Amino acid sequence: MIILYTFISEAKHQSLLDRHLPAFPIEIRKGILRYKRWQDVQFSLLGKVLLQYGLKTHYNISEAEIVIFPNKKPHLKAHEIYFNISHSKDLVVCAIAEYPLGIDVEFRDPKINYQDFMVQMTAQELQEIQNGEDKIKEFFTYWVRKEAVIKAHGAGMMLSLDSFEIINNECSIEEEKFFTKKIFIHEDYHTCIASSDQKIKTVIPLITYFEE
Repeated sequence: MIILYTFISEAKHQSLLDRHLPAFPIEIRKGILRYKRWQDVQFSLLGKVLLQYGLKTHYNISEAEIVIFPNKKPHLKAHEIYFNISHSKDLVVCAIAEYPLGIDVEFRDPKINYQDFMVQMTAQELQEIQNGEDKIKEFFTYWVRKEAVIKAHGAGMMLSLDSFEIINNECSIEEEKFFTKKIFIHEDYHTCIASSDQKIKTVIPLITYFEE
């Protein structure tokens, strides 16, 4: 399993477009450029660049077709390799593995009030956050675990955060078990990976910074 990450940069925006955009088919280019904010354009572009680089460098896959499942989750056609992309503030991450997975990254915003999200928590989760010495840290630990599981499950917005509870890094959704693992990428961000495959519990990902 590998995790690639990089940061968006307004100063490098045009040079990134000039360098990487031509490498993608016209329809993908249109999809990237449909965003109005430069940040969203870069998130979309760099997520695909990280995936392309990771597949070629670590899995010897130079060309791969991405298909979209009915649940809107992308998948590599003709390859038993799985990926997931996430971004927050300035950070973009892409996880690639031999089994289905989800990854979530969140910027640790000190202005966040966890009480604004109480309706999305179970009673046990809320209690854990309130009992923590660093409530903001506990909140983001809760948040990235939940989001990573939702992305691994593939239900997207159809699955509410309070519909399942993670205990000891495990949970069940519709009789399917999921496992989570905290990952460190940067001190200003919280990151978690999740999968229905137990390998995620013991995996030590190769974490690589992608530098222009």
